[in-house]
Amino acid sequence: MVKDYKKTNWQAIKLGEVLEYEQPSLYIVSSKNYKDDYETPVLTAGKSFILGKTKEKNGIFPKDRLPVIIFDDFTTATKFVDFPFKVKSSAMKILHPVKNISDAKFLFHLIQNISFDHTGIHKRYWISEYSKIEILLPPLPEQHRIVKILDEVFEKTAKAKKNAEKNLQNAKEVFESYLQNVFENPGKDWEEKSLEELGKITSSKRIFKKEYVKNGVPFYRIKEIKELAHNKNITLELYISPKRYKEIKDSFGVPLVGDILMTAVGTIGEIYVVKNEEEFYFKDGNILWFKNFNSVDPYFLKFVLMSFVEQINKLSKGSAYNALTIEKIEKHRIFLPISIAEQKSIVAKLDALSAETKKLETIYQQKLTDLEELKKSVLKRAFNGDL
Repeated sequence: MVKDYKKTNWQAIKLGEVLEYEQPSLYIVSSKNYKDDYETPVLTAGKSFILGKTKEKNGIFPKDRLPVIIFDDFTTATKFVDFPFKVKSSAMKILHPVKNISDAKFLFHLIQNISFDHTGIHKRYWISEYSKIEILLPPLPEQHRIVKILDEVFEKTAKAKKNAEKNLQNAKEVFESYLQNVFENPGKDWEEKSLEELGKITSSKRIFKKEYVKNGVPFYRIKEIKELAHNKNITLELYISPKRYKEIKDSFGVPLVGDILMTAVGTIGEIYVVKNEEEFYFKDGNILWFKNFNSVDPYFLKFVLMSFVEQINKLSKGSAYNALTIEKIEKHRIFLPISIAEQKSIVAKLDALSAETKKLETIYQQKLTDLEELKKSVLKRAFNGDL
């Protein structure tokens, strides 16, 4: 906490002196049969917070002992709770404010301002370390005043964040809607073809782990293809030797400018058009390779694939895991203009709309970032005594 403090009536005290802990064993849910229409939320202190709702009537944290803070003993994540609940496991502490000394919500906000490194060691932290952290605590009326200010500020930022998120989603939906409309309403001179009629969909030669080298020709996995698809800088981790690359190039071939690579396992449907003649190779099975689509502009084909990404994901559904096979996608039929010039004209319009959409997304994303920074700034001021 900040030592150079302006308020003389704030007391230096340890968290464990103002928050009493309770083990959650009495409130652990017996069955994980959750349903939305059940009454009692089942909580975790982690990001998901409400895991579901249970119909169990026993072992519910009582309303008359609220509010409390739930504290993940292993990650130090916290949640403020002001409603009856049950919990998933014993991997947490239930923290109660000491009566007539501390306010639960004030301490919850204060904890968000604490920097604590819990990485690298898997252990319980509350008793051994976290409860011993020293804080500066104002008198109870001052705590209530600060909480009221924070509640008002956070309510306004929450509304602004919701609006920004809605605008961000709207911007994406406008482009997606236009994209769908283009390919669902083909022109008179468009023809219908299966993907296998237009080109070849294949994968790569298998590369074994023992063939990786420290430096050489870059080797792309799903991670790198996804980054390239979104024009992000990639951090290369794997390479194959120039000799092995040349063997593959001479015997099997390698991706050329205009070929398309699409992720086919896990994160499915991330699409990258090869833009230059740099040497690289990619992982077999995980990535599909569209080549020799000579009658189709590669960027037109990319937009076509983007337009039915939901169908692509449905095609990839499996009993064990999701994977898009060559056999499943090559039969897919699409409409396209016979004229390459018309294809390029459509690409130009879609590129322009995509660029405008990305501008809006950047604006709204920055708005969300600014709102998070504002919350951090207000919290910092609150516990520096500047509110």
